[in-house]
Amino acid sequence: MRHRKSGRSLSRNWEHRKAMFRNMAKSLVAHEKIKTTLPKAKELSKVADRLVTLALRGDLSAKREAYKVLGDHKLVKRLFDDIAPRFTTRNGGYTRVVKYAKPRVGDSASLALIEFTYTTSAEPQSKKGRTKDSAAAEPVPAAAPVQGAQASAKDTETTEPEEVKAPEHEAQAPETEEPEATPDVPDETVQEDKPVEPKQDEADEDPGRTK
Repeated sequence: MRHRKSGRSLSRNWEHRKAMFRNMAKSLVAHEKIKTTLPKAKELSKVADRLVTLALRGDLSAKREAYKVLGDHKLVKRLFDDIAPRFTTRNGGYTRVVKYAKPRVGDSASLALIEFTYTTSAEPQSKKGRTKDSAAAEPVPAAAPVQGAQASAKDTETTEPEEVKAPEHEAQAPETEEPEATPDVPDETVQEDKPVEPKQDEADEDPGRTK
């Protein structure tokens, strides 16, 4: 009968599970997020939440209890000074477990990411997340004042659009000149008056004919 034996055994005895969770808790405090299997991540979240609760107490007894799990003074200092102050407004839920879509290659074990739930201020805020109030609260940069009357006169002047010049490499088509219309003048050189030959008598034309 499993009386008073809550939690997952993970196919390990108590000593093995205790050593494994201590190592995983050290990695979580050092890197603030780790990747492991889904059952291990769910069991580790209980251990990590207890450590953050001890860090929120902040007394000497809580530091000694955290040192029993972490076994490193640097990690205890990081837990109490860096991680715990970010959860002062929360009463629980210090870690989250996010399941991966693809299983692990080889044994097809379901993987998950466990991390602390706080968000750092260094993360950029997306434009979609901004509301109208936050956008209105942002200061609008003032325009620089115009110095002198010359600057105002230049602003009022309208600039004419520049003519677009054709590229030089394009050859321009030569302009063809139309011939000028000349008046109709008779061509004297062509039409010459031919001399009229005198008509000879019939006797001259026929020498055998006697008068």
